[in-house]
Amino acid sequence: MMEMKPLLIEGRPVTAITVQLPKTTLLAITTDKGYIMCGALDIGLLNAKLADRGILAGRAVGVRTIEQLLEAPLESVTIAAEELGITAGTIGRDALLKMM
Repeated sequence: MMEMKPLLIEGRPVTAITVQLPKTTLLAITTDKGYIMCGALDIGLLNAKLADRGILAGRAVGVRTIEQLLEAPLESVTIAAEELGITAGTIGRDALLKMM
């Protein structure tokens, strides 16, 4: 099952995506410029192989719901996110606000 739903963060729209897979759930929240995701996101790949794209993204591990993803500290972020002031340890909600 896949669910997409709009959310507001400080009155600004984002899209929350939940994909239920066998034995795991993928979680992502996206703005028009970037996104945060659960532990399935490969930040190393984005930084090494796709660096020229300047992808704004962050990864939180151990989250099981969209609400947890919003409140979790990011475990890793892309180089482009770091350039925007988003670092490991930034709370998901705060990272998304910087990506708007």
